[in-house]
Amino acid sequence: MVSDDTRGEIEETLGQVPSWIANLAEPASDHSWAVARDFQLGETELSAREKALVGVGVAAAISCPYCAHFHKAEARMEGVTDDELAEAVTMASATEYFSTVLHGSEVELEDFVEETTEIFEYLEEQQAASAD
Repeated sequence: MVSDDTRGEIEETLGQVPSWIANLAEPASDHSWAVARDFQLGETELSAREKALVGVGVAAAISCPYCAHFHKAEARMEGVTDDELAEAVTMASATEYFSTVLHGSEVELEDFVEETTEIFEYLEEQQAASAD
């Protein structure tokens, strides 16, 4: 159950207390609201637009219709286009795909880290050369 103080704050911020928060046991409800308020809705290093796109990608990766609905609405409110939403979902699927390949192939993490370092050093050199 949400505490009275938290209930008032949620209603002021969202216009209502969502059932998914109202159904949480104390103190999880107050803590969960604090996470949503301070991190998801608050000012952080990522913009609201960036956080919404991350949310869309994660929702797709974990196949959560609740999260997908929420984060798509959030993204649209932040001006994200349908093409950008599709790209976020595609990026999530590509990441999940290659994760499956890496795990299934049992690539050693140390080898992967070394290869990745070499790849990005090369890419940075290419960028620097094209900037000249």
